[in-house]
Amino acid sequence: MVHKIENQYKEILNQYMQRQSEQNLYVGQNFSRQLISENISPEEVISVHKAAMQEIYKDLPDVVWHSFDFLIEMMINYGLALQERQSLLQRQEEIRVEMDLAANVQETLLKTSLPVLEGLDIGLLSIPAKKMNGDYIYFISDADGHAGIAVADVIGKGLPAALCMSMVKFGMDSLNNSPATPKEVLGVINRVVEKSIDDSMFVSMFYGRYDADNGTLTYGSAGHEPAILYRAKTAEFSELYAKGLLLGVSPAAVYEEHTVQLEQNDMVVMMTDGVTEGRTDEGFIEREVLFQLIEEKKDEPAQAIVQHVYDELERMQNAQLHDDFTLVIYKKVSM
Repeated sequence: MVHKIENQYKEILNQYMQRQSEQNLYVGQNFSRQLISENISPEEVISVHKAAMQEIYKDLPDVVWHSFDFLIEMMINYGLALQERQSLLQRQEEIRVEMDLAANVQETLLKTSLPVLEGLDIGLLSIPAKKMNGDYIYFISDADGHAGIAVADVIGKGLPAALCMSMVKFGMDSLNNSPATPKEVLGVINRVVEKSIDDSMFVSMFYGRYDADNGTLTYGSAGHEPAILYRAKTAEFSELYAKGLLLGVSPAAVYEEHTVQLEQNDMVVMMTDGVTEGRTDEGFIEREVLFQLIEEKKDEPAQAIVQHVYDELERMQNAQLHDDFTLVIYKKVSM
């Protein structure tokens, strides 16, 4: 087979050297496909070329033949590196396809229904920094005028974080339509996380439960970013703190809960650290910047405020999110 290929190549090369026509080039291009189908390596092609040249031009100086030997050695390493690169690219493409599929599955699996309560305007946005989202929002509503919300953040990224969020959703599903208080919700999810995920994975969570009858929000936290309370009458911001261990640290963890009264146009702003720890070339974005952005759109619907905050923070960071971005606003409006 090799001898046949050498003869074919020598004839094609000889015809090209004599005429140098487009037709000769076309024949050579077609022959290259045959070389590929026969799995002929780049260095073997050069060896065939060298052998053909030696028969056609016997009187070429030795320096020309030495250059072919040098090229053959180069092509051996080049061919190995090329194969490795192509294998890596193929694997990367396979991973990309798998991640796209996993992201679609995650989006479908973690869907939650937005509560509809008279007197409560809800805005939300959750944007993953990469394919998989390590943040999670889950709503719990009941027929008694309550709108519960969990905002969670997995300490970790990628598929492990996505699988962890699936366990959080499993626990939250078991609580849907229940009158569970924040400390009860956090306690249940803590036990689910502690039993179900790797010891290296932890979850922070804020859980708030809005009561439409009296306009109060009862909340608790498992090591999560404090929510922000905006008072419309005084245009003042304050943080809603509640002590509590990260989910999954200890099955015996006990969580606090507190209650705040909301007045007309007051807002509770819940988020993950992707909102508060944004950074530019000059350093971290100060929390006062977030307050200012909310203040700029305070009279707008909650969704418009959330979108404005995201757009401006993204602009400040040159459209490059460093972490998953999740922001939710509960705004008390006239009934």
